[in-house]
Amino acid sequence: MIHQYDEPVYLISIVAKILDIHPQTLRQYERENLICPSRSNGRIRLYSQRDIDKIKLILRLTRELGVNLAGVDIILRLKENVDDMEAEIAELRHKVARAQNNHSVSPDKALVTKKSIYEMIIFK
Repeated sequence: MIHQYDEPVYLISIVAKILDIHPQTLRQYERENLICPSRSNGRIRLYSQRDIDKIKLILRLTRELGVNLAGVDIILRLKENVDDMEAEIAELRHKVARAQNNHSVSPDKALVTKKSIYEMIIFK
């Protein structure tokens, strides 16, 4: 049986075994608001594949790169912001392409793009 990426199906003991970590580590990550597993009606934690992938990222940051949990929190927030912005950019590019294909932008108007985000200021 194949489950959806976001479908909460794994118990804490299974996730701990898969990732070779103690269940208390998962509880600590939840207390630190790094992960937020779903709960069953009986308040049992249920993890999705997305949760497991996020935990793998947390473990890589802490074990391999030596980042503390406060740093992990900042990195995860920044990653989420970047992902949101990339999705928005993709959507805007799609809208521009659609508008160009529909010729809804008149030929006498041009789309202006900025060549660089940096401006040079010279002081004398």
